[in-house]
Amino acid sequence: MAAADEKPHHKEQQPPYPHHRGGHPPKDPRRAICAAAAIILLLLGSAALALYLIYRPHRPKFRVLSAAAYQLNTSSPPFVTATAQFTLAATNPSRRAAILYDPFSAYVSYRGRAITPAASLPPLVQERRSTVALSPLLGGSAVPVEAELANALAMDEAYGVVELRLVMTGKMRYKVGAFRSRRRGVSIACDMLISLKNGFVGKLTLLGSPPCKVYL
Repeated sequence: MAAADEKPHHKEQQPPYPHHRGGHPPKDPRRAICAAAAIILLLLGSAALALYLIYRPHRPKFRVLSAAAYQLNTSSPPFVTATAQFTLAATNPSRRAAILYDPFSAYVSYRGRAITPAASLPPLVQERRSTVALSPLLGGSAVPVEAELANALAMDEAYGVVELRLVMTGKMRYKVGAFRSRRRGVSIACDMLISLKNGFVGKLTLLGSPPCKVYL
């Protein structure tokens, strides 16, 4: 009878994670690190956006002020030899950001084709709300072109009015205090309508010179 009164023994159920109170699983440190990194990135992104909205830089402006021709030879097709110098006004309208220009490549084109070899322009630092003058001398070497292009250029020269484009390409970035933006590509196209007679050498008359187009 004593055996019948004996209560069966049951093993005490242990929590699934005996080393942690309450039976909760341990926290994963990688999850905490990822969450902290996400918060930091969010704060940095918000700060960068705020800086951009406050110090948002303006697109630079360029304009051709004068031009001079020293050589234009279209009598040896399929080559054109031209030498010209242009004076440009480069304006940084931003009140807070300076502009850092890396070395630029510049050339003159006619009807979408280069008629001077590309020349390298030195780097430039332009302070905020300032205007500087650039006077690149371009050309001097023969450039191969189609015969139709050389003939069209010779006809325009004989007529006395030539439409040219000064093209500059390179990279630039903005600087606000110690902060510098990433480099970005920039292309500048300056269209000009020039009074140019056969054999003329010297300063040219600009019949039309609208502000240059700046592509970022």
